[in-house]
Amino acid sequence: MEISRQAEKLHSDSVVVDTHIDTLLACIKGQRSLGQRSCEGHVDVPRLHEGGVNVQLFAHYIEPAFKPDRGLLRFMQMADEFFSQIQRLDDAEVAFSCADIQRIASESKVACVMSIEGGEALQGDLRVLRMLHRLGVRCLGLTWNQRNLLADGVGESRTCGGLTRLGVRAVEEMNRLGIIVDVSHLAEPGFWDVVKICKQPFIASHSNARAVCDHPRNLTDKQIVALAEAGGVMGMNFAAYFVSETVRKEAMRLRSRGLRPGDMKAVATLDDLLDHVDHIVRLVGVDHVGIGSDFDGISQTPQGLEDVTKLPLVTEGLLRRGYDEEDVQRILGGNFMRVFRQVWGS
Repeated sequence: MEISRQAEKLHSDSVVVDTHIDTLLACIKGQRSLGQRSCEGHVDVPRLHEGGVNVQLFAHYIEPAFKPDRGLLRFMQMADEFFSQIQRLDDAEVAFSCADIQRIASESKVACVMSIEGGEALQGDLRVLRMLHRLGVRCLGLTWNQRNLLADGVGESRTCGGLTRLGVRAVEEMNRLGIIVDVSHLAEPGFWDVVKICKQPFIASHSNARAVCDHPRNLTDKQIVALAEAGGVMGMNFAAYFVSETVRKEAMRLRSRGLRPGDMKAVATLDDLLDHVDHIVRLVGVDHVGIGSDFDGISQTPQGLEDVTKLPLVTEGLLRRGYDEEDVQRILGGNFMRVFRQVWGS
């Protein structure tokens, strides 16, 4: 797909926010450096600039090998990698507030924000949560797919478990501190607990619409409506098996035969991804959808969105579908910036 001059200018003039990437995993394993352009994976700072990203949330993912009792250790290791990598760069800076984001963007740098994927980092202690906020954590995914001390992840849905007492207290404390509650990967009963308890807008940083692709990691229409009524936003995940029902079904067939995803012939497309956007906009309006690519945490992207440099194609695709420029800017980052301002303040 060719990028029109209108799309190119609009993308450049917009505040582009991506609420979830897993690139720190590659960095801490010594596979890549944030400051050096690579042919591997999906993201580095040079490619963030080329893709027009102004604000990037970096997930500090707590891997299963560090669960249940070494989550805080792993977070601290990843946080050290995060600060060490970014402090060496002239064109990226850690952001702790919306004012930081505005200043960093005005200097043509990428604003890098700390997020956590997995409540195991708290080690069951809200005092740790308060210290994580002081370090700069501004968004926390309560679970990954498994159960932890806060809640059940989507992989434990058979138990029908929601938030624990500690999980309820953690959400309340996150509201007080100004940490965004992220419900991606959370089992559905926990989602509804967040709806009841959370006093601030919450997000699904990297989840799509289940009505378009019937994957348990995607949100039902009922969930999307509740998230929107709370003022929240969901970031579109670029994982092909969350985007395309055809890809999801083939992936299931391959797994049942003991084959690998690399053997997959089905592909997802940009249009498949935009079908999720269209569905959400029809359901709750344009103010509740954004980008949460899951780059460097996924094995297969839609064709044409092979890495972060291809993000202007999303702008082009939205314009071709009839979205006006103001609505495109909301989807690219304006909606998430609204939530940041509401939860973090200035």
